[in-house]
Amino acid sequence: MLYLFDIGFLPVRIWDVLDILIVGYLIYQIYKLLRGNIAFNIFIGVLMMYVAWWLVNQLNMDLLAAVLGQFVSVGVIIIIIIFQPEVRRFLLFLGKTTLRHRSNFVGRIIDRNLEDTEEKARQLRAIRSALLRMSKQKTGALIVLAGNLNLDGLVSSGITLNSEISEPLLESIFNKESPLHDGAVLIVNGRIQSASCILPVSENPHLPPSAGLRHRAAVGITERADVAAFVVSEETGSVSFAIEGKLHREIEEEELMKLLDEYF
Repeated sequence: MLYLFDIGFLPVRIWDVLDILIVGYLIYQIYKLLRGNIAFNIFIGVLMMYVAWWLVNQLNMDLLAAVLGQFVSVGVIIIIIIFQPEVRRFLLFLGKTTLRHRSNFVGRIIDRNLEDTEEKARQLRAIRSALLRMSKQKTGALIVLAGNLNLDGLVSSGITLNSEISEPLLESIFNKESPLHDGAVLIVNGRIQSASCILPVSENPHLPPSAGLRHRAAVGITERADVAAFVVSEETGSVSFAIEGKLHREIEEEELMKLLDEYF
């Protein structure tokens, strides 16, 4: 055993310090996921119920302890049901920095030039040009870059296209006269998988009042899945970017290309 120091009669090992750091880090990540959400208040309420149950047990208040014990006995199930979106986001947080990076590493070993192909460069230029043109024309748009994720269960409706990415196609989809202009375009595995998709809307009360339905939908899908979303405002023409439940407004042209290259 490797002892660092003693606190009174209690020896402190290096593993004890590591244990505290890991638990503290996980608690901080849970706080970040719940912060600014009504679920945070619910979490505090559940926590207070557990504290009250422990207290009445210590005071031998048997009747009240029995009543609270009925809730505590199913507390884990209650938390999972209430916090299903937050649990999903937390598991995504744990997995995206391991499995995704490992998969990317293996992919680079198999084909180191895969990300630098001319086809990817053409697709990036097409998305960038379409976003900039729609921005100038103040054409509302919502494009989700889903990588290779399957968003079934999170995305409803939508018309399957499974077509190549091109600037004219993206612009025609979001044209105000197009029957597909309402909703989002999903880009999966380097192709336009579907259009006119309905996304979950974020309930984050800290989003700016000027954020419309498209912006809230962009934030909503990034809260629930490891995807990125670009939004063109129909009112101002500005381009916004959403990732991990956070909205970044008024993206400049140079930054737009960097974001596309990073998250495509």
